Amino acid sequence: MILYGTNPIAWSNDDDPTIGGHISLETCLDQTAEIGFDGTENGNKFPKDPAGLKAVLEPRGLAFVSAWTSLDLLQIDVETQKERIAPQVDRLLEMGCRVMIACETSNTVHGSAVPLSRKPVLEADAMARFGAQVEQIAEWSAARGLPMAYHHHMGTVVQTPDEIDRFMAATGPATGFLFDSGHAYFGGGDPAEILAKHIGRLRHFHAKNVRRPIMEAIQARDLTFLDGVRQGVFTVPGDPDGAIDFAPLMAQLAAARYDGWIVIEAEQDPEERDPVEYQSLGLATLKALAAEAGLAA
Repeated sequence: MILYGTNPIAWSNDDDPTIGGHISLETCLDQTAEIGFDGTENGNKFPKDPAGLKAVLEPRGLAFVSAWTSLDLLQIDVETQKERIAPQVDRLLEMGCRVMIACETSNTVHGSAVPLSRKPVLEADAMARFGAQVEQIAEWSAARGLPMAYHHHMGTVVQTPDEIDRFMAATGPATGFLFDSGHAYFGGGDPAEILAKHIGRLRHFHAKNVRRPIMEAIQARDLTFLDGVRQGVFTVPGDPDGAIDFAPLMAQLAAARYDGWIVIEAEQDPEERDPVEYQSLGLATLKALAAEAGLAA
């Protein structure tokens, strides 16, 4: 069954809280429901406790899709990592989530003033060790009833197509794949090729579009990830300014009989791009393409 979700970074940004900081959680959730989404991922204004989350989501008919879980495996051991994220796993299980979104952030530059060109890189031996540790975390989480999906992400050790391939080879079947079309494209790859290569381990899908001229300007000027966000590098499916063709991606999901969430995760400045307008466009585009591809709702 396909469910459609969004992420509140279209209303209020997590990496730069000044973007959309004035928009209340109530406005975000009211509009999310009115647009027609089935659920939402976590945001920095969301209640931390399950009771509080249910109190704001259930009256609006929204499910809690999942939440970002930061890993620090390049700095701490596996057992310490389990202890550190156990409360998050408990929270997601209490909310009935189908997946935990995880990403190594101990040395990321995506939320800092460091240019993307200086992101961390793992050599072969280090990637093998890191992948083995991630797999242990994924096995532990799955044993508790919560499968894990690893998010390849700009500014991290799993960004480029080669890094995605090496990471997937270094991990095992417990480590699911979170495919993000925007990060795949910005990271230098063809989204359709990357999805095709790893669709057998796909566990979560982020639909994010990219404005290519802004992306190229960020690269040419050696700027940061946050510079890109502030300048509007990301947008939603269906935006004519976006460079990504989502039709082949939906066709791949249909062919693989994907069962899970499709989440529009496209951070923009709500003062410049109205969240209702853009999120509505994104949702309508994905549903139309899914219907054309025979992807069952």
